[in-house]
Amino acid sequence: MNTKQMEYILELAQVLNFNRAAENLFISQPTLTYQIKLVEKEIGFDIFERSGKGAALTPAGAQFVGTLRSIYNQLFAAIEQGQNFSAKYKESISITLPIRSAIYFLPQVIAQFSRSFPEVSIVANFDWKDGQNAFLKGEHDVTFAMEYTLKRVPDIICHHLFDSKIYLITEKNDPLTKKPLVLPSDLKGRTLMVGGGSPPMLRALQQRMIQEIHVDYFNSPDHDTTLTNVAAHRGVCLAPGFLNDHNGEFAWLNFDSEVIIPCGVYTHKNDQRESLRAFIKLLQHFYLDQPNFKV
Repeated sequence: MNTKQMEYILELAQVLNFNRAAENLFISQPTLTYQIKLVEKEIGFDIFERSGKGAALTPAGAQFVGTLRSIYNQLFAAIEQGQNFSAKYKESISITLPIRSAIYFLPQVIAQFSRSFPEVSIVANFDWKDGQNAFLKGEHDVTFAMEYTLKRVPDIICHHLFDSKIYLITEKNDPLTKKPLVLPSDLKGRTLMVGGGSPPMLRALQQRMIQEIHVDYFNSPDHDTTLTNVAAHRGVCLAPGFLNDHNGEFAWLNFDSEVIIPCGVYTHKNDQRESLRAFIKLLQHFYLDQPNFKV
């Protein structure tokens, strides 16, 4: 199956009419019918049911088209990236991270780095879980990580960036926003959301609040769900500062805790490119100069 055939299938799945799909694709209706039949013969099942009224997806076809649409979009994104790269760049550095603000100074670093290395492209990937696995397979050059997570992985190098403090996330109109420093005792009578993939040091702090301050709590599966619950007036949460996206929707309050989470970026030990070393050095330089950055 080629890209043209993929395009034909997706267009027909959208309009469910052979004549209309052929018109939209600027081909003849017999050509479209023939190409669809070729694909169905190749894959071994019918994608469409034909009728006098048009076409309908078979159950197998509906499943197939859903996956095909994702593959098609990824394929053309890859083609566009390749075209951009070949036109301007000789080299690339790919970095994977959970959200843009996890490496708060990344935009400034890219801007300054590009002035010294205009022929090198910095490509950011935000599919962090799969991205970290891809990094470990050698498919990415750099990954952001809480340092405890990759401590025992061989053949990679840790470049420390900052120690992420723990903050209390509340709604912007919460009375606690008036305090310069929130104390654990201030959580009494509150509901604390816990879980959500919290690192061990944060889970320990959450449990201490539950046991010592006797706060109410409930489990939240992930950070995005937690923020949704904060917005829905269901509670507050403790979170590492590197997750602050700085969009102003929530208040991130200084919390009286000694817990810190060392964070850095990792590179492969065998990747000794001058451009990569310069990129990492520049990242570290920004955090060294501004240790109290906005997290």
